Amino acid sequence: MGSSANSRIAFVTNGTVEADAAARRLSSRYGFHPLESCDVVVALGGDGLMLQTLHRVMPLDTPVYGMNFGSVGFMMNAFSEDDLERRLQSVQRTRIYPLSMEVLDTSGKAETALALNEVSLFRSTYQAAKIQIIVDGETRLEELICDGALLSTPAGSTAYNLSAHGPILPIEAPLLALTPISPFRPRRWRGAILSNRAVVKFITREAAKRPVSAVADNVEFQNVLEVTVREDRSRGVTLLFDPGTSLEERVLSEQFRY
Repeated sequence: MGSSANSRIAFVTNGTVEADAAARRLSSRYGFHPLESCDVVVALGGDGLMLQTLHRVMPLDTPVYGMNFGSVGFMMNAFSEDDLERRLQSVQRTRIYPLSMEVLDTSGKAETALALNEVSLFRSTYQAAKIQIIVDGETRLEELICDGALLSTPAGSTAYNLSAHGPILPIEAPLLALTPISPFRPRRWRGAILSNRAVVKFITREAAKRPVSAVADNVEFQNVLEVTVREDRSRGVTLLFDPGTSLEERVLSEQFRY
């Protein structure tokens, strides 16, 4: 990353016994600095911790290097206590940008949140949601009857979006994936690939009878009436990976798994 051997490192963990013990050993060996004054954050956990850490450092614009103490660890590097300074000097950087979500709920209250993976809408009861989808001011789908819908960034396209049968997007692609969740009508609609400049508005129909929640990564709002989503290029976060294991490579490899 162009990081020197004297980088100021902050360590964060997912709170497990193993990760906390590793953080203590690493802090003793390489030093420890507060999150607010470090050059790089080393996150010991899984993809959930990585996502939380990226949200925390976004205002600071501090790069994050993850080491896997979780299950999948798609956004993490292999754990090792040795040669951390050398690893940090040779990393590959990946810059990703969030989605900005603006919510208007049924009481008229407005809320905002950021999502690095995806913005999702979900039905809140046993009744299917009815959602109108507007792209750049033009109605593209008058009524989607479904369990929900999501708009994903390239970084998030291999997460919940992929589980919902959405497309995998290359990390550097200026695209967003719009994907239905268990669509009932129109049954054969499988979503759309949009420009990252698109502004997508979701309007819930029969909102009182068919309540819908909106989620930006891990921030949820209930009883939403309108949800407007767009990419925010004024903010971003940087992930660090060992050579040959970049996020670009991982996303590409994921497309050839079966």
